[in-house]
Amino acid sequence: MNINELLDKDKMRRKKSNFEGTFLEYLEIVQKNPDIAKLSHKRMYDLIVEKGFEIYRPEDNTRIKKLHGNEVIRKYEFFKDDFFGIDRTIMKIVNYFNAAAMKGEEARQVLYLVGPVGSGKSSLVEALKVALEGSEPIYALKGCPMREDPLHLIPKHLRPEMEKALGAKIEGDLCPICRYRLREEYHGEYEKFPVVSTDFSIRSRKGVGVVPPVDPNNQDTSVLTGSVDISKLDLYSEDDPRALSLNGAFDVGNRGIVEFIEVFKNDVEYLHTIITATQEKSIPSPGKGSMIYFDGIILAHSNEAEWNKFKSDHTNEAILDRIVKVEVPYCMELNEELKIYEKILHKSNFNAHIAPHTIEIASMFAILTRILPSSKVDPLTKLKIYNGEEIVEKGTTKKIDIMELKEEAGQREGLSGVSTRFIIKSIDNALTNSDNSCINPLSVMESLIKAVKELDTNEDDKKRYITFLQDVIRKEYNKTLEKEITKAFIHSYKEQAESLFNNYLDHAEAYVNKTKLKDQSTGELLDADEKFMRSIEEHIGVSESSAKGFRLDVTSYMFYLMRKGDKIDYNSYEPLKDAVEKKLTTSVRELSRIITKTKVRDKDQDEKYNTMVKELKANGYCDHCCDVILKYAANNLWKD
Repeated sequence: MNINELLDKDKMRRKKSNFEGTFLEYLEIVQKNPDIAKLSHKRMYDLIVEKGFEIYRPEDNTRIKKLHGNEVIRKYEFFKDDFFGIDRTIMKIVNYFNAAAMKGEEARQVLYLVGPVGSGKSSLVEALKVALEGSEPIYALKGCPMREDPLHLIPKHLRPEMEKALGAKIEGDLCPICRYRLREEYHGEYEKFPVVSTDFSIRSRKGVGVVPPVDPNNQDTSVLTGSVDISKLDLYSEDDPRALSLNGAFDVGNRGIVEFIEVFKNDVEYLHTIITATQEKSIPSPGKGSMIYFDGIILAHSNEAEWNKFKSDHTNEAILDRIVKVEVPYCMELNEELKIYEKILHKSNFNAHIAPHTIEIASMFAILTRILPSSKVDPLTKLKIYNGEEIVEKGTTKKIDIMELKEEAGQREGLSGVSTRFIIKSIDNALTNSDNSCINPLSVMESLIKAVKELDTNEDDKKRYITFLQDVIRKEYNKTLEKEITKAFIHSYKEQAESLFNNYLDHAEAYVNKTKLKDQSTGELLDADEKFMRSIEEHIGVSESSAKGFRLDVTSYMFYLMRKGDKIDYNSYEPLKDAVEKKLTTSVRELSRIITKTKVRDKDQDEKYNTMVKELKANGYCDHCCDVILKYAANNLWKD
């Protein structure tokens, strides 16, 4: 399609969607589709759910059960590509719109998002505003500054019968300007009042009103409710509707959204309009006029410090009682945090090569700073549990319950630590400082350490963050890197891992069920090989006394997966996968050490080294990062 065709198609689409007619013609449209007259909360709820959602039940999804216990999780397509690791928060937001759409108490409440900086509050609000822009046009009275619902023209004594005829509920009254026009221009003949279709626009302030923090010394409420046009006072009296300028945030946000940015940085007197806008669905008219009907979503957000200060003042009870508070914490799942940075980098113009595990290391650091200390596990183990990984505690088969950890941490977890912006700025710095158009875990760790040293926070937090980077994360990366090099050394790594895994399962099942194994070569019936099983189990610290329990756990879990029809491979059970990989790593550790550290290699060693490099490059490394990480491995992984 060329440019002219594209423009012509858009012109035809807009022409087709534009409507201008009388009120009677509009009533015919409503009669055919009563949903056209829906209120703002219902419109937003429909925009969210029409894209679809998936229901994840704990009995059907092991990861959901690990992360959320017995709670059913809904994942909405509307938020899927931009928001990660805050499913519960999103569910609370959608539940608010659902209840408000049914005209519950939430329809007369402010949706207030609170959380630390960079947790995604503004992005969530922006997503809702953008969705409104892309929604179907609405019908409004022509020339109305508030773009109000044409059904407001119907006199109150006719409304019960009209509601039955139309199949739509009629709520609200005409604004002062339209009331004047109906009386003076149309002589009360409301059926002749013109109706037009109109859309939503953030930039043009059509259905989207935004209220930023204002100067506390000059909190002019005309920003919220409009004003009396002084230039017209020579022609009209102050209470004449023709002198009104209904251009405040509540006026332009009628039938759409009114957003309050950093809402509690304003004095409480400035927020009094919220009280009537929520409970009575009306706002003050500028000057001496009557109250004006308002139908809109009031969205507010701020950081936690402002919220705590505001709620501590008991004189603010009237506003507090009209607030539905939803906390927006930082993401606490490693896999989901990783997706955030991948999304941001994908949208940027950076085209440098990013070595495997680079973004994972940055994500790991972000979550470690947000995790509160536990008496049950160390921070890294807690991170893995929060990521849905199976953890065996101290070599025993005792599982660590995620719900116990969350209960121990309380409501504060996820509301402190470094923000997404802090991490992405560190990644950006590593990218801009790279001389080879390549970044790797080592360069990102250096960038993060530098950023932490410059961070405006207390010294205890700085020391803790530096420890995470220089000790905890570096050790974890060393394990990952050794595993990566092992994979490059072992031909058909996956096949060997699967073979070890299946052999272990066969022997563990025979051991648990007290049956014999049939030798594939001789057909001889054999006992389960205790020595072979221990050679794998000891790699994850399973003691001899707890081996029986571990084998029982493994076989029970595999039977559970089989009943569900899930695929079983060596990745199925995290502790066993870890043991198998460590077994394989140990088998080539000495060879890896010699080949990587040796500066002068013989022909056989050189061939093995080149094969390893080729495999690493196939796994996502470039020549430069291969050189960097192998030098690092030679100096740090295999100490003599």
